[in-house]
Amino acid sequence: MDLPTKMVQNIIDLALEEDLGWGDVTTDALVPPDIMARADVLFKEAGVVAGLDIMMRVFQTVDPSVTAKVLKPDGSRVEKGEVVAVIEGPAASLLKAERVALNFIQRLSGIATLTARFVEQVGDLPVRVIHTRKTTPGLRILERYAVRCGGGGLHRFNLSDGVLVKDNHLVALRKAGKGIKEAVALLRRSVPHTIAIQVEADTIDQVREAVEAGADAILLDNMSPEMARDCVKLVAGRAKVEASGGIKLDTIRRYAEAGVDMASSGALTHSVRSLDISLDFRFD
Repeated sequence: MDLPTKMVQNIIDLALEEDLGWGDVTTDALVPPDIMARADVLFKEAGVVAGLDIMMRVFQTVDPSVTAKVLKPDGSRVEKGEVVAVIEGPAASLLKAERVALNFIQRLSGIATLTARFVEQVGDLPVRVIHTRKTTPGLRILERYAVRCGGGGLHRFNLSDGVLVKDNHLVALRKAGKGIKEAVALLRRSVPHTIAIQVEADTIDQVREAVEAGADAILLDNMSPEMARDCVKLVAGRAKVEASGGIKLDTIRRYAEAGVDMASSGALTHSVRSLDISLDFRFD
């Protein structure tokens, strides 16, 4: 898992602090510390695995002696009833970490599974399915990872990661008597040459202005597939074209067929359903 260790550990520590409080009063009273257990990580529905490493880190944060045997690594497609990993360690430790560990893998696998469905819709077309910044506060780094597990691509990580001139930027600029042309020129002078400049456009006139200003990429905001097709023809390869807004499972193919380079959907992270995954204990 190529994720920053410290950032991930901070997320896990916060989740465990929230869930454990001052201790697991039920487990501490009922389960002796010397009882060992095995637990199967069972997918109760088909999907794409994401978050097994996160899950394991949760258990080992509670108790470093816990071990895991991974049967299906992140990114694997699994069927209903498959066991993707076996966790072993003191039963009390597994019980204390169980809910937080499952919360992570259920949500991340849900994101990966939905992303894979989007990707499948356009698998034969030259378009990238990407996420947006509409992520759960504090969990963006994990949710982006889950999108990748599902075969999707990445948008900017945060506001420092790339330039995107949105509609409200343009509203503010107009108060100063400036438009897209002036915005792109100012950005060329202000940001490093390594950062691409993307401009959001609501109309074909704005697309034309952004292309003529030399923008590297155009974001077509809430345009119909037909409008997107016209914009792609207008851009004619002079900039990358991203369709965003209204990109759903049943519409993404129409946008891909319009010729856009990227289709971004907030639904990948803000409307996802967590997968049904359980931790089934065995004391054999």
